[in-house]
This record gives sequence, structure tokens and C-alpha cells, in this order.
Amino acid sequence: MITKDMTIGEVVRDNSSKAEILMSFGMGCVGCPSAQAETIEEAAMVHGIKLEELLEALNK
Repeated sequence: MITKDMTIGEVVRDNSSKAEILMSFGMGCVGCPSAQAETIEEAAMVHGIKLEELLEALNK
């Protein structure tokens, strides 16, 4: 299960198909070094994305 405290790097390393979901939410730079250390919660906040909606999509 993906949680808000996981980093983008962890999520993408565990399942590369999750990068497509992140990008569909407007996170075009999931491969950037700074994004790799950003948590899902931080990324949602920075991009103005509803955290619950993002987590639901990532955990489908």
C-alpha cells in the first residue's frame, strides 16, 4: 500500500507504472532528483493535488 509518507522515488522504484499515474495528476518531473526525495504528501501540496484522490489512484 502506498502512503502519503512514501517518497516518489520509492513508489516509482517499486512499480514503474505508478509514474504514469503521477504524471496524469500533473507531476511531469517524477524522474527529477528533487522529486525522488519528495513525499507523496509534499508533492500533492506543491502541485495543488488532493492527496486522498492521488493515494486512491496510486493504490488501485
